[in-house]
Amino acid sequence: MFKSDATRDDLNVQHVGYGVLVSVENTRASASSGDDETLWLSPDQLRDWVSLVELLSTLPPAMDAQLKRDAGMNSFEYHILAVLAEAPDRTLILSELAPLAQGSLSRLSHAITRLERSGWVERRSCTVRGGRRAEAWLTDAGLAKLEKTAPGHVREARRLVVDVLTPGQFAALGDAARTINAALTAGPAECTDS
Repeated sequence: MFKSDATRDDLNVQHVGYGVLVSVENTRASASSGDDETLWLSPDQLRDWVSLVELLSTLPPAMDAQLKRDAGMNSFEYHILAVLAEAPDRTLILSELAPLAQGSLSRLSHAITRLERSGWVERRSCTVRGGRRAEAWLTDAGLAKLEKTAPGHVREARRLVVDVLTPGQFAALGDAARTINAALTAGPAECTDS
């Protein structure tokens, strides 16, 4: 992105995207037109923010690559199997499974179709509160696949995250992740008219 961190620090760049650099000096000039001044990140906060964005961009594909290479599935599909394995009778209604697997109903439906083709999940009809719904059931083959896949997935999680951090760092990361997730589930801030 930048040739060096010094370039980023010299510009006090707060946003990089689509080739546009926005510096504090440029935005303060536009903010003086009467709008509230943006509360920019400090250099230390900016360094940590950029590190977080880089982590969020590189860790999921790395975990996906291990699962695809070793098990022929992606992280979302693995997560579906894991959630179903913990569900009563290894079964969940799709509308309940989607948020637990952190995906939309449409994405879930496509993934369930792929998992069905492999024989790891079955989609069945059920009646819930007088209405017809679809549910997913983790087959014995799916449970066996999950049990075979989990050790390699855990080794990769340890290699990339758990074992490179101290126990205190990992606990702090977990605390931070839970706090951020809580803010995300709380919903967006209300918009104000300009």
